[in-house]
Amino acid sequence: EVQLVESGGGSVQAGGSLRLSCRVSGYTFRSLCMGWFRQAPGKEREGVAVISTADNSALYGDSVTGRFTISQDKSSATAYLQMNSLKPEDTAMYYCAADPRPLYCREWYFKTQPYNYWGKGTQVTVSS
Repeated sequence: EVQLVESGGGSVQAGGSLRLSCRVSGYTFRSLCMGWFRQAPGKEREGVAVISTADNSALYGDSVTGRFTISQDKSSATAYLQMNSLKPEDTAMYYCAADPRPLYCREWYFKTQPYNYWGKGTQVTVSS
C-alpha cells in the first residue's frame, strides 16, 4: 500500500518561512513525480510544485515561483517544500501527491491531471 505522510504545516506571519515534508512508503521513490498542491476554502486545487525523483527536474506554479523550492532526499524517500516570503494568500491545505507516470512531471499534467497517490494534507496559515 502506497502511503504519503505530510508534516511541517502550521501558522506563521507574513514574510515568514515553513518547510513541509512528505514521506513516501510502499513505492519505489526513485521513479516518481512528487507534487505539492494546495486548496483554500472556496477555491480550486492549485499545483504548487513538482519534482521528478528520477532526474531532479522541477516545475513551479506561477504564484510561488521564486519563493518556494521543492527538493527530495532519496535516502529517506522524502520530498520537501521550502516556503519563504509567505503571504496571507498562501493560506491553504497543502497536499503531497505522487505519480509513477513520467508525463505527470510535465507542466500540463501537473497543472490539470489528478495524481494517483495523495497524502491527507497539512494546514498552512499565514497571517498579515
